[in-house]
Amino acid sequence: MDALMAANNPMALFGSGQPAAADGETAGTTDEDHAAHAAHFDADEFLAGLDAIYHAHRAGHDADAYLQQAMADAENAGDDAGLLTVLNETMGFYRSQGRHEDNQWIVQRALELGMRMGLAGSEAWTTTLINAATAMRAAHHYDQAADLYRQALDSAATAYGPYDRRLAALHNNLSMLYSETGRPDKARDQLMQAMAILKDSGADPHTDPDIASTYVNLALVELELWHESGKQTADGNGRYDGHAQAPAALLDQANDHAQRALAIYSEGDLAHSAHYASALAGAAQVRFTRGEFADAVMLYRKALDVIAECYGTDTEYYRTTSSNLHAAKDALAEQMGHTGTPSGTTAAAARADAPADTPAVAPAAGDEVTPKISGLALAKRMWLEYGKPMIAERYPQYQGRIAAGLVGHGSECYGFDDNLSHDHDFGPGFCLWLTDEDYAHIGERLQADYDALPTRFLGFGPRRSTPRAQGPGRRVGVFRIGDFFASLTGYREAPAADHPHEWLMLDEATLAAATNGQVFADPLGAFSATRQGFKLMPDDVRLSLISRRLGMISQTGQYNLPRMLRRGDGSAAWLSVSGFADAVSSLVFLINTPVSAGYAPYYKWRFAALRRLSARMGTRLAGVCGKLEQVLRLSGTACYGEAAQSRDAAMAIDTLVDSICADIVDELRREGLTDSDERFLEWQRPHVEARIASDAACLHSL
Repeated sequence: MDALMAANNPMALFGSGQPAAADGETAGTTDEDHAAHAAHFDADEFLAGLDAIYHAHRAGHDADAYLQQAMADAENAGDDAGLLTVLNETMGFYRSQGRHEDNQWIVQRALELGMRMGLAGSEAWTTTLINAATAMRAAHHYDQAADLYRQALDSAATAYGPYDRRLAALHNNLSMLYSETGRPDKARDQLMQAMAILKDSGADPHTDPDIASTYVNLALVELELWHESGKQTADGNGRYDGHAQAPAALLDQANDHAQRALAIYSEGDLAHSAHYASALAGAAQVRFTRGEFADAVMLYRKALDVIAECYGTDTEYYRTTSSNLHAAKDALAEQMGHTGTPSGTTAAAARADAPADTPAVAPAAGDEVTPKISGLALAKRMWLEYGKPMIAERYPQYQGRIAAGLVGHGSECYGFDDNLSHDHDFGPGFCLWLTDEDYAHIGERLQADYDALPTRFLGFGPRRSTPRAQGPGRRVGVFRIGDFFASLTGYREAPAADHPHEWLMLDEATLAAATNGQVFADPLGAFSATRQGFKLMPDDVRLSLISRRLGMISQTGQYNLPRMLRRGDGSAAWLSVSGFADAVSSLVFLINTPVSAGYAPYYKWRFAALRRLSARMGTRLAGVCGKLEQVLRLSGTACYGEAAQSRDAAMAIDTLVDSICADIVDELRREGLTDSDERFLEWQRPHVEARIASDAACLHSL
């Protein structure tokens, strides 16, 4: 169960770093409007417009374009203060959308701008430091976040008064850093300081949403303290019995604080606030921990409704909460399978709260209960309930150094697994990643302790591994970081930017396997840094691959496909369609950049990934997916149908191929990769390759 603190729940925050609450009409602005604004940037007008977007719950659709335009307008007007305002708002928005990599350059740009403006010690500088620290914390760059928070505290000592609510926000945010790095006692101290400031600030404590947010965070920290205080005792098989000895008072206190938060939102008529979702999700987690799974399901559902209304469904916050809802459903199903009725509710309520599309007890082999759950969710729950406590108990000095997650081969690592995926390489398990030094000290012992964890969990298991997923190819367990990536790519770390030939030897499916999945914890940051290296494909390599894809699209779709159909060679035409689809789908990922969109996975999951990318806000060439799938649907008739039907299908395919290629040319022009209107894509290759800075022969076509 995910601790919905700030990194996973950006709406739990208040004060600086949050997207401004919103209202303004921005979607209808014209080019003439932007030109008029370029000479003078009005920060108040910008904030009012951003307010409009958030109040209209259009952030997922309109905020990014609005922020990008505002950056350009502020720069064109030479308004550094206005630009800093836009950058601060962008940091909050990108964090709320889970766009942590995109946020890195925003953070750097804001800090450099603030220093250049000589703002050190001012309120604006303190706000920028807090926002930058919070963005870095959300991206799990904890050392940088801690340094920025320390600078913010020093700056706040002179910039803020002792009862300034922004100081409370800073303590709240710092508490989240402590919580995420395994220091809940310090986290609670920071929250108590924040609460004291808020209650002394003169606001009504019964309707103050900031006090509500602090209550939510206190509840979550108290859950952490409860987990820590529970004595983990092992049975004869080395398995753990949970938190039987943990003081119940901590759970009661967490529940009380969660309820106080909900009461504030109710009394203050704030149920449509985005922050209300964090209160609901926090209360759900408390109820889950108390074993009140029906209540947890109900609260998570309400939280998802609020998140969808305020921020849309394509956000990290929505996905995290949705995953937690599924975990609560699984626990409810398992509980009902054992007891017939979940604790803390009536049988009628249990039936009402059970998922409508999933029976409370799903029969499997024998009398086993097999709840529906994704592989990533199963792995994460296994880590939280067994792996993390085991490390805290047996390897306390390494808690801040071991990364955990699930990355690599397998449909579950892409989030595409379903019930059909459960027949192989599926079951309880997760990865633990260590540096070479740490592995030398504890690697073998940690693997033995990992092997002693339960082989059955939530009705699944033991894990059934195919031969290729055993031995050196195993997908779960304890790994050296370098060895893990070498097993996937042949490289212990990403090739250097000046070794383009090595990058070109790594196909996209290989890179996709090395950068997919989820990292549940990485306090040291070493695993994430190595993984990120494989995402940062040098731009010259990306441009070279784009050129190659343009050539293949042209050869297969524009040239050979119609010729093979006219010849009546359906099999050759079929292969041309396949090559065309492969090249086009790859191009969409490359145009959207691997660091943002990831890499195109291998053929089995290529279209599942393409559909998911195409549904994401702001995706370039998003409309190509539907057209490409229509080509595939028509190809059977075109290649093997009766003569008249085949001709009609071939004509439809020709029209679709031309439309796809026109879309690609338009995007190349928007990206500044060509100034040509030529639709035969082979002739676009020289224009794209002219943008390649390196003269390495492997990057250029003959």
